[in-house]
Amino acid sequence: MDKYTDLIHQTFDFPTEEFTVENNELQFNGIPLMDIIREYGTPLKLTYLPKISSQIQRAKQFFKQGMENLDYKGTYTYCYCTKSSQFSFVLEEALKNDIHIETSSSYDIPIIRALHKRGKLTKDTYIICNGFKRELYRQWISELINDGFRNCMPILDHLGEIDYYKEHVTEKTKVGIRVASDEEPKFEFYTSRLGVRYGDVIELYEKQIKDDPKFELKMLHYFINSGIKDTSYYWSELSRFVHKYAELKKVCPELDSIDIGGGFPIKTSIQADYDYQYMTQEILRTIKRICNEEGVPEPNIFTEFGIFTVGESGATIYSILDEKLQNDKELWYMIDGSFITNLPDAWALNQRWPLLAVNHWNKEYRKVQIGGMTCDSQDYYNSEMHSFQVFLPKYPKKEPLYIGFFHTGAYQESLSGYGGIKHCLIPAPKHILVDRAADGQLKTWQFAPEQSSESMMRILGYETQPGER
Repeated sequence: MDKYTDLIHQTFDFPTEEFTVENNELQFNGIPLMDIIREYGTPLKLTYLPKISSQIQRAKQFFKQGMENLDYKGTYTYCYCTKSSQFSFVLEEALKNDIHIETSSSYDIPIIRALHKRGKLTKDTYIICNGFKRELYRQWISELINDGFRNCMPILDHLGEIDYYKEHVTEKTKVGIRVASDEEPKFEFYTSRLGVRYGDVIELYEKQIKDDPKFELKMLHYFINSGIKDTSYYWSELSRFVHKYAELKKVCPELDSIDIGGGFPIKTSIQADYDYQYMTQEILRTIKRICNEEGVPEPNIFTEFGIFTVGESGATIYSILDEKLQNDKELWYMIDGSFITNLPDAWALNQRWPLLAVNHWNKEYRKVQIGGMTCDSQDYYNSEMHSFQVFLPKYPKKEPLYIGFFHTGAYQESLSGYGGIKHCLIPAPKHILVDRAADGQLKTWQFAPEQSSESMMRILGYETQPGER
């Protein structure tokens, strides 16, 4: 009999640093998942908070080592982009690591205020304000600056944005300019809709910033949607961007920083195949080489890692409710949740994550399709990054099988509308947080219960009185 454990050990270099098995039950970062399931039930979302800090420290070490190897003269600043996950427990864990923040919308600013009130960040923390900004966002940015957040830095996304700050900001203000990068060749558009055209950058500085004593251009920013990848597209865009920095630096002496937006990837399979240290060093080498050729000092570097910060801290766990053989070869395992509503990137982007059985590792394995509970034909998962198939254990009818999707900590709650209405009214699962005490012992608590029918009734308007809204 071919056991599930044999399949995993033959396919991967297993166990790994984060995945181990004891008594035929999976552990994730040392967390005995069956203990969590027995206490809280499924479906559930899980966030392992220490992973957030360890990811930040890893990235800082990559840049520290690369700068030392190359004698790079600039500094490195780690920013967390809040849009990846705005939960308080994520921000508070991340801010333990001397990091800074990148925002993308007006409602990020009350989060900054709340974190400051709790003593989690200071008025010296960099607040890199990105995005195409409606008036409320510009207003709240201006109020932060006027209240003494001296490193709150609006990143100008279009030519007219600075007019608002000229009218409303009373303090000396650092600003940045985002340049519009070219999209990947396979994308539907040639140039990003966000940012200022390369040809307009210097004119924007010289006509609207240079002679205004209240403003200081400190940063040139770009964003690569595909993230940091070892492709000709990435290196071409980075080189083009650094050349523009050098050109602008020659007419703008106070410019001293670049933000290389678009972050490190996370593991979408059990086995890692990305050389983070190599990529970091090659980025630094490219920047240093171009600046030396152009005769300008190499800049300070900001990154805004979101998925990398929080993605690998997350897991989503389901139980298999039953199996259905729909024809001679398509065996379906039906889960107690939905991919469309719980893991929307699986449906919208065909995103794949590490998938493992939580129990029954000693059982025979079989090829399956995994089906969600909505009525939508697209609510399924049937392939892995390393394979066009999914294999899971065969299980006795009287013994439940649990499965986990891992590294799901970024974007899924916000994209699925956390606390809102889901397709077919599938409830949002409970959310469990896991941390470690000073002695290394695990501690768990429930951040949110499974969404109730009462909360949905309120949202849908069934609990209002006649005539009320």
